[in-house]
Amino acid sequence: MGKRLWVERNKDGSWDAFSEDGAHLKFGKGKGVFSPGDLMKIALGACAALSSSFAVEHSLGKGKGPHVVIDGNYDAENDTYLAFTEQVTVDATDANLSDEEAEKLKDRMTRHIEKACTVKHTYERETPVRMQVTVRH
Repeated sequence: MGKRLWVERNKDGSWDAFSEDGAHLKFGKGKGVFSPGDLMKIALGACAALSSSFAVEHSLGKGKGPHVVIDGNYDAENDTYLAFTEQVTVDATDANLSDEEAEKLKDRMTRHIEKACTVKHTYERETPVRMQVTVRH
C-alpha cells in the first residue's frame, strides 16, 4: 500500500493535499492554483524527470536534470484526457557530447523512463478506481 494522502478544503475555497510524511500542496480551481488535471500532468512529468535523472547525472554531472513539458488532449464533452504528450529535453551543450554519446544518453533516459515511471505505466493501462462515499451524521 502506498503512503496515506488526504485533501482538505480551506475557507477561501482552495484545497490542501497532505501526506503522512509531511508533504503539502495547494490546489483548486482558478488562477494561481493547480487543478486536479494539472496535477495529473505534473505527476507524469515528475515521474519522467525522476526516472531519468540518474542517466542524466551519470552523463552530465551531479545536479543536472531534464526539463519536461507535458500537455494533454482534453475531451470536454466526456470530461477526460484522451492522451498526454511529454517533451523531455536535457541541455547537454556544456558537455560537448559527440552525436554517438548524445544518442546513448537519449536511449538511456528513454529506457529509465520506460522501466521506472509508475505514473506512465498506470496511465497506459485501464486503471479501476474504487470509490466509497461516507456521510457522517
